[in-house]
Amino acid sequence: MPSSAATMLEVINLEVQYGGIAAVKGISFVVEKGEMVALIGANGAGKTSTLKALARMLPSRGSVRFCGAEINALPSHRLIGLGLGLVPEGRGVFARLSVAENLAMGAYSRDDNAEIAADLERVYEMLPRLKERNKQLAGTLSGGEQQMLALGRALLGRPQLLLLDEPSMGLAPLMVQKVFATIQAVAATGVTILLVEQNAKLALETASRGYVLESGRITLADTAANLLADPRVREAYLGE
Repeated sequence: MPSSAATMLEVINLEVQYGGIAAVKGISFVVEKGEMVALIGANGAGKTSTLKALARMLPSRGSVRFCGAEINALPSHRLIGLGLGLVPEGRGVFARLSVAENLAMGAYSRDDNAEIAADLERVYEMLPRLKERNKQLAGTLSGGEQQMLALGRALLGRPQLLLLDEPSMGLAPLMVQKVFATIQAVAATGVTILLVEQNAKLALETASRGYVLESGRITLADTAANLLADPRVREAYLGE
């Protein structure tokens, strides 16, 4: 898909290496404003490496443009202020801080206290379990609750684009449903989402478009509905 005035993220020839091993091999893709786009693939395909490179947590080569501006040379902490948020694989909550303190960390780059308080109330409305447990240490929460906390913390940064890395990992099926219902609610507020998810069926049922990543290369790109119906995807990722 070519870039346009509505393109929020444009990635051109992105490469990531670990030592001499190429994890991501010159991939190019776009995410349009207001979209939810899924990046699916097997373990080791390069999905997490791609997100970490976009969030400037891994060195990379190629071009990454966010809202029209090149961000390759920026340090990761600058991206939050620009409107790019990441919910990392494994949640990454601060286990010895309370729920409230974790959420406050999401707004560390902001100084608009009244707006932060309003955003916090909106997060609590969307994720009422967090309000119930706001004084509880994050490390004592269940895996699903920690995932909700990581999502809420990212929202306190007021992201325009949210990178989600394996949000269903390690969660019971009922909690996966709750987490993805929350992701859809976030998308409904206008936040653009790039979703990395090993559960290909769930990802493609949730997203509008998708890319298939295999051994560091994008091998398929289409609407989510078409990818769900594609026999290659059904055989490789849906167990059919």
